[in-house]
Amino acid sequence: MSMSQRRRAVLTGAAIGSAAAVLGSVLTAAPASAHGAMMMPGSRTYLCWKDGLTSTGEIKPKNPACAAAVAQSGTTPLYNWFAVLRSDGAGRTRGFIPDGKLCSADARVYDFSGFDLPRDDWPVTHLTSGAQIQFRYNKWAAHPGTFRLYVTKDSWSPTRPLTWDDLEEQPFDQVTDPPSVGNPGSADSYYYWNARLPSGKSGRHIIYSVWQRSDSQETFYNCSDVVFDGGNGEVTGIG
Repeated sequence: MSMSQRRRAVLTGAAIGSAAAVLGSVLTAAPASAHGAMMMPGSRTYLCWKDGLTSTGEIKPKNPACAAAVAQSGTTPLYNWFAVLRSDGAGRTRGFIPDGKLCSADARVYDFSGFDLPRDDWPVTHLTSGAQIQFRYNKWAAHPGTFRLYVTKDSWSPTRPLTWDDLEEQPFDQVTDPPSVGNPGSADSYYYWNARLPSGKSGRHIIYSVWQRSDSQETFYNCSDVVFDGGNGEVTGIG
């Protein structure tokens, strides 16, 4: 290689290195979003992700409700099961998320509309009314904030779209900045806290969770299908 060729190679390498450094700084500077979802009792997206995940990493749901959600919205929402959010939520509920779209949060980044489908065969967590349980909420990204938990009224039916009038007006539990375990970015990391379940409930219901960040307007909304039948957290309808 001649002297002039070596000089051109050095200059080209320096230019590539400089471009890579700029790109790296742009990627590093991008703001990180909070992500998470209810794990106990499992949200629809979390349990459908578990139901459909294969050894090859593909998602092929076996549960019929999960399969129907994928038929409508594709598998991308399940690869992002922790992202049912509104970046402009600011903790808002009634009058912000439209009736019939509570479980998808009317999300804008990914299409979670398939998880609004009114069905009675979603994966379900078995619980005991009035019992104390440990709630667990995944912290794919960790942020301070408040969790509010609502439950459906006795008049609710799983075969019609969920509306705000279907939920009890006041949350049955609320907690701010609960403790957590594990490192963010993992399905094994979560916030946890003990709370008493609503008393006098029986049969199928939805526990609706709202996670409102205190350091931004970003808010997460989750539907967890449960059945009050004397259970202790067992999950059926997956695998």
